[in-house]
Amino acid sequence: MKPTSTFSFYILFAIIVLFETLLASWLDLNWIHYISKPLVVISLIIFFLLNSKHLKKNIRMLTLLALVFSLLGDVLLLFVSESEYFFISGLIAFLIAHIFYCVVFLKHRDKSKKPYGFIALLLIYAFGIFWFLNSGLNDLLIPVILYMLVILAMATSAFLRHQKVGAKSYNLVFYGALVFMISDSLLALNKFYLPFSLADFGIMFTYALAQLLIVKGLIIQSDKSVL
Repeated sequence: MKPTSTFSFYILFAIIVLFETLLASWLDLNWIHYISKPLVVISLIIFFLLNSKHLKKNIRMLTLLALVFSLLGDVLLLFVSESEYFFISGLIAFLIAHIFYCVVFLKHRDKSKKPYGFIALLLIYAFGIFWFLNSGLNDLLIPVILYMLVILAMATSAFLRHQKVGAKSYNLVFYGALVFMISDSLLALNKFYLPFSLADFGIMFTYALAQLLIVKGLIIQSDKSVL
């Protein structure tokens, strides 16, 4: 896609996110969520399909699956007010999406790299979040712990791409994975610890940014050294 077309997509994507985060959340126009929230990932799926034809088929398919399960998770979470089962189902959908992202990232991993220090930092962060969440998890304790482990694995997988892809691709995907962690942390804190003002805005803004960074980073990565 030409730079002008890419810029046009960024404008369109920003408008979609603006509708989702500002109009739907701040103005309390809840019906907009049912349109704008799915459109965030739908637009990324279209953008990825149009711009990833140079990537290997397995990379494209796995990334597409990650986005599709993210979309499924978004849709399921729209109906949490109807039943808690929608939250659990959405959690499972995003867990699967993270696993697909893990597999994609590990296709370009540095086998010689030992990420012990990075994992230690992630665990400190996770324990800090868990300290706040623990008392409110109840029956969801095990599913949430499993989900936390998977997203930590995704961040570690992104970290392991260092020097196996171009610097720009690495940075976009790595920071995207970290922002994804922040988004999920905000969601968990808002649901299980203490609801806070602008939670919907913070969660959705960081989520949309994370997905965009990851998708763009994967589009511009080199196919060399694919495992």
